[in-house]
Amino acid sequence: MRTRAVIFDLDGTITEPYLDFDKIRREIGMPPDAGPILEAMERMPPDDRRRAEDVLRRHEAEAAEASVLNDGAREVLQWLDEKGIRTAVLTRNSRVSVERVLTRHGLRFDAVRTREDGAIKPSPEPVRALCRELGVDPSETWVVGDYLFDVQSGRQAGAKTVLLWPKPERPVWHTQADHVVRHLVELRRLIEPS
Repeated sequence: MRTRAVIFDLDGTITEPYLDFDKIRREIGMPPDAGPILEAMERMPPDDRRRAEDVLRRHEAEAAEASVLNDGAREVLQWLDEKGIRTAVLTRNSRVSVERVLTRHGLRFDAVRTREDGAIKPSPEPVRALCRELGVDPSETWVVGDYLFDVQSGRQAGAKTVLLWPKPERPVWHTQADHVVRHLVELRRLIEPS
């Protein structure tokens, strides 16, 4: 089936990883094994949660200002645009921080979905919602990210999944992705034949 859309994670995929989740957990007062920050915050009393949200937003704002594009990100996005393939960002970050990153680097996507827009990864719903917005079927879509939640979200929605993993040792869960690449430019050889 022809590729009509590619949905990208932001932090660690379009940009080099810019959030230090362990540091954020420490500042919030979460134990290292608290799990994903957003889910842990859901279980907090309201006052603690508001304070944690402030810490998280501050870290996101600082990181957005210092963000650096991953090698090949601009070239891949330009190539997709030339091919008429629609693009989107799906992130668990705040909309303000995402807009800052996109503005800072002069990037444009056809759609953006953040944690303020409803269900978040690893749920398949945000992938399905972006596909509806883009007017494409999940089976015509690729989801590209650097973490398990990206792969799970895309796979459960019926999209093809790509794990961006530059390190030589792959995580134990890498087999859940349809493809594993070390560099974004490798997407071209995956997408070109479809």
